[in-house]
Amino acid sequence: MTTLHQAPAAKAEMLIRRPVEEVFEAFVEPAITTRFWFTKSSGRLEAGKRVRWDWEMYGVSTNVHVKEIEENRRILIEWEASYGFTTVEWTFTRRADNETFVTVTNTGFQGDGDDIVKQAIGSTEGFTIVLCGLKALLEHNIALNLVSDKAPDAHVNR
Repeated sequence: MTTLHQAPAAKAEMLIRRPVEEVFEAFVEPAITTRFWFTKSSGRLEAGKRVRWDWEMYGVSTNVHVKEIEENRRILIEWEASYGFTTVEWTFTRRADNETFVTVTNTGFQGDGDDIVKQAIGSTEGFTIVLCGLKALLEHNIALNLVSDKAPDAHVNR
């Protein structure tokens, strides 16, 4: 049996060849985010605000509490999952005039050891897909439908 000495965290990173202002805006403005991640949002991300995100194709949603926003630098939220709330942090690092390195970290998974590891792996996978979709959209103006196509058999209208 394996013993964990540190709680697993999900982490995904990607270089996006666009200015930091544009990459940051893609996560706070739902008119952009809905082109590569969720399908519907109750509003723009602002510190202290609560919003709801929906993935209509799967019939699921989550409640999001925006804890902190540092414009063009950092977003910190708590969001609701079936097992409780976890924390998600995005950091945006300017690399050059038209390059931004994005890091997404998700922590606070709950349950037994197996559940926590499964959640961390799933979240890492999910945020990697989100960052790939963002890269395609911002660098090439292509919507790849990655989130929708990840689990086509799970769509509620099938």
